[in-house]
Amino acid sequence: MNRRIHKVVIPAAGLGKRLRPATHSQPKEMLPVGRKPTIQYVVEEAVDNGIRSVLIVTGRDKRAIEDHFDRDSENGNGEKSSGTEDDGDFEEKGVSFFFVRQSQPRGLADAVSRAEEFASDDAFVVALGDTILYSPPGERPLLQRLIDTHLEHKAAVTVAVETVGREDVHKYGIVAPRDGVGESNPAGFAAFELSSLVEKPSPAEAPSQLAIASRYVFNPDIFDAIRAIKEQPPGKGGEFQLTDAIRWLLQQGRSVWAVQLGPGEVRYDIGNFGTYFKAFVELSLKDREFSEDLREHISGLLRFP
Repeated sequence: MNRRIHKVVIPAAGLGKRLRPATHSQPKEMLPVGRKPTIQYVVEEAVDNGIRSVLIVTGRDKRAIEDHFDRDSENGNGEKSSGTEDDGDFEEKGVSFFFVRQSQPRGLADAVSRAEEFASDDAFVVALGDTILYSPPGERPLLQRLIDTHLEHKAAVTVAVETVGREDVHKYGIVAPRDGVGESNPAGFAAFELSSLVEKPSPAEAPSQLAIASRYVFNPDIFDAIRAIKEQPPGKGGEFQLTDAIRWLLQQGRSVWAVQLGPGEVRYDIGNFGTYFKAFVELSLKDREFSEDLREHISGLLRFP
């Protein structure tokens, strides 16, 4: 197995029902957040952490995603793309894009299973295409810590986690630390082994308040796990859940680790209008050119409702 992880799988086949009518004619992953569509933040996060092979799992009516990353296409003036940093010129960075379709929404595990040929014998990252992870400048990024932890502990799976309110655990996959979270390092980052995890439990059933935060690292044996769970009826929501596949690996005695979001790190879930609006405002306020004007404008609106 290659010790350097250089592949990412980005599931982007969801229907985006909670964001209609905005998603009637475009994928939710293409909704803009500030200057860029959501999925471009996800790709840039991976590329900034050394990944150069990107597989995007699309679905019906998702052609706009492929068009967006087609850097060979001409712009509206018949000229080649300018290749500026804001334009997302991945070709100069040696990034290769691949696309595969998940025709029916059968769950995240099914989406990841489409990447088996792409992954081959290598470990790979999975980053959900509708979720932006922000790490403060100057800090060691979450994805780098996730990859380093996975390789250091020779884990089968490593997941990112964040603390959520007890009333919200039913929305997420929730993990159970094997020996507690333990102490964070001086920068406030914690990594720990897991004993179990459960998909969208009730507050009474939840083993913790640590929710999976849309980023994973897998060894190729995740595909055996997915095949195993597909021999059983689908899980929560009538779909094949990735948490069930990870739990199968745990039952086989495989090591699963978690890395906790650190201070100042934020997960922006572009899954409904409430979280989308917050992500647009917060990330726009980080724009180097327009943040000051925008902050002043918002302050004025708050003073004079």
